[in-house]
Amino acid sequence: MRRDVRILLVGDEGVGKSTIVTSLIKESYVSHVQHIVPEVTIPPEVTPENVTTYIVDSGAGPQDRQHLESEIRKAHVICVVYSIDNANSFDRIPTYWLPYFRQLGVNVPVILVGNKIDLRGGEVTNEALEEEIVPIMNEFKEVETCVECSAKLPLNVSEVFYFAQKAVLHPTAPLYDSRDHVLKPACVNALKRIFKLCDKNKDGILDDAELNEFQRVCFDAPLQLQELEGIKEMVREHAEGGVRDNGLTEAGFLYLHTIFIQRGRLETTWTVLRKFGYAEDLRLTESFLLPRFDVPHDCSVELSPLGYHFFTDIFETYDKDQDGALKESELEEMFSTSTGNPWANQKFPDTTLVDDTGAVTLQGWLAQWSMTTLLDHKTTLAYLAYLGYPDEPRTGALQITRPRKVERRKGKSTRNVFLCYVCGAAGSGKTSLLRAFAGKPYRETYEPTSKPISVVNAVDIDGSEKYLVLQEFGARYESETLRSSKKTELPDSIVYVYDSSDTNSFSYISNLRQQYILDHIPTLFVATKSDLDLALQRHEVQPDVYCRRLGLQVPVSVSVKTGQTADVFHVICSIAMHPNSAIPGGAERALSATARLRMYVTWTALLGGVSVSLLMMYRALAAQRLGGSLGNWGSQWAGWLLGGRREL
Repeated sequence: MRRDVRILLVGDEGVGKSTIVTSLIKESYVSHVQHIVPEVTIPPEVTPENVTTYIVDSGAGPQDRQHLESEIRKAHVICVVYSIDNANSFDRIPTYWLPYFRQLGVNVPVILVGNKIDLRGGEVTNEALEEEIVPIMNEFKEVETCVECSAKLPLNVSEVFYFAQKAVLHPTAPLYDSRDHVLKPACVNALKRIFKLCDKNKDGILDDAELNEFQRVCFDAPLQLQELEGIKEMVREHAEGGVRDNGLTEAGFLYLHTIFIQRGRLETTWTVLRKFGYAEDLRLTESFLLPRFDVPHDCSVELSPLGYHFFTDIFETYDKDQDGALKESELEEMFSTSTGNPWANQKFPDTTLVDDTGAVTLQGWLAQWSMTTLLDHKTTLAYLAYLGYPDEPRTGALQITRPRKVERRKGKSTRNVFLCYVCGAAGSGKTSLLRAFAGKPYRETYEPTSKPISVVNAVDIDGSEKYLVLQEFGARYESETLRSSKKTELPDSIVYVYDSSDTNSFSYISNLRQQYILDHIPTLFVATKSDLDLALQRHEVQPDVYCRRLGLQVPVSVSVKTGQTADVFHVICSIAMHPNSAIPGGAERALSATARLRMYVTWTALLGGVSVSLLMMYRALAAQRLGGSLGNWGSQWAGWLLGGRREL
């Protein structure tokens, strides 16, 4: 919601524009005022809406035309003032003023202000006013309302500016069609979504507890029992099907907001809409969907326990048949409060675990969100909003891990979700390996990977459940991915896959390793198609020798076709948890680092002892005055050893 409102008063000469402004400021009538009152600024603390308000007066003479047009273009709301004793000033509203605004390309709310009702005794004639104003409002949708006032009494002057503020802060146009007297489609859709989010048990009605929670969230106060019953009774009387089983239905919820708007209580509906993240265009704001969440370099994002709890609860809520899985219709219903399935372009649910019917299991559901959060936490943040995460800040559903560099220095990772790249030549069996990990059946036909594939599953490590994400890129994207990634942005582990029955398969990954600097990443080699005859690889050394030279375990042999995958996924997850155990050349590097440390400690101790001995000798020689040259020599050595600032 905007924090300032600029109100412009226009109208024919002599209708009382300047007097209205002066009466508001002085709170009394001033008989003689200047032609145009200077701009007035009203601070937010003295306005009902707590916004800074600027009130701008204008003239209607030819000499005022340039200033008038400039102010019309800057105004947030325009008050067209007419005098009730001057019929021509009223007639010129639809014939001159309103077309004039449109001619200038200005589309802001307009308030019609009838001044000088003191001339008829200060009475507001609502029926006569409605007969005159409704035709204008039907023709010009920008006209919000009409207010009659008297700057002389003064009467209703503050109401003029109150309604002007409301027209800007709580506009009618996005919500309500004044011609057909119905809510606009965008408003209906927004309110339906809010109803679904507030219907916690998804039974199609808001019971007393849900209505009170809605009231608390939006207005920070529960409804009294008498108020609740009064609302339901009114809806029963005027909206067919608005109440069922003593609860408010969607139709009843929409009827209530229609009544609020028709009775001029637009601030009520706007408060609800804004509380649920809607802007004036009735779209969810970017700041609502994506609250600030800074992720330090080399860290990743995971779901926190609160996040896992939320996604578990919503799974169980939409699992209507309680079969432990979400079928397509249940997923469609769940995502009806969002822009749609976030994984529609990712071959979901092939990316995670499903049951025999193809419905997503709870384990697969949590795994999928674990992968989404790791690869694109902004999508998770947005869907937490779409699906109605109940607590603020919503970022509490996420947590940031320690930097990979720190974890590798400590030798053990505390992460719960690991990312693994799967690389290898075309046809080596990468896709089949990924499908096996996600519990999908083996496919005989070969389909080249046209775009990156990601799958996820849970892996049990020493009684602790971790999520492992495997990514395959295909020939088109593999080199591009490895080339564009910086060292600290690479995965937790990398798996090189080769076809043990293809003599040329291993050379591809050997060349890949030579082309890119990847030896800082925990590494595993996997030999696929072990059910076929083993082929001698056309490489300078065979894969087992190659791995031993790198200080790595020999390739793990698997056959996806026969279901013999050994414990390869457990191994992948284990090396990600203990990164130093699978760094190429890791043993030699560790030995070298230890040797350097020991040498440093030894030389430090040695030099420290020598420096103390020499210093003591120097002091003894100096005390005995045994030769200046010897004293200088001792001083130079002591200074060099202790401070390193003198030269021999």
